[in-house]
Amino acid sequence: MATHVDTQASLDARLVLLSPEDNCLVACSALPAGTTVQLEDTRATLTHAIGMGHKLARRSLGAGEKVIKYGAVIGSLRCAAQAGEHIHTHNLDSDYTPTYTLDEGHTFVGH
Repeated sequence: MATHVDTQASLDARLVLLSPEDNCLVACSALPAGTTVQLEDTRATLTHAIGMGHKLARRSLGAGEKVIKYGAVIGSLRCAAQAGEHIHTHNLDSDYTPTYTLDEGHTFVGH
C-alpha cells in the first residue's frame, strides 16, 4: 500500500497533499491557465489559473460530493469537478459556515 510520502512523491512538486484522505490538493505557487500538472498517475492541464494556496481536485469529483482537506470535510461541490479543476467559492459550499464573496460594490454576499 502506498504511503503518504509515496503519494506526495508522485505529485507535481508545485502541489501538496495535506492528508492521505484528501480529495483535493493545494497549489504551493500560482499556476497559470494552460499549466500541466502531475496528479499521481495522471496529468491534467489547468483550464483556469489557480492561486497560491488554492485547492484543485485530486481526481474527478461529482456534484454534491464532499471536499476533504486536512482529512476533514470542508464543504460540498455545487457541480462536478474534473481532476485538476480549481475548487473555491465559485463551486464549493461550506458545510460549516456561510461562504462569502465581495460583489462589485464591495459588500459581502452570502452563498
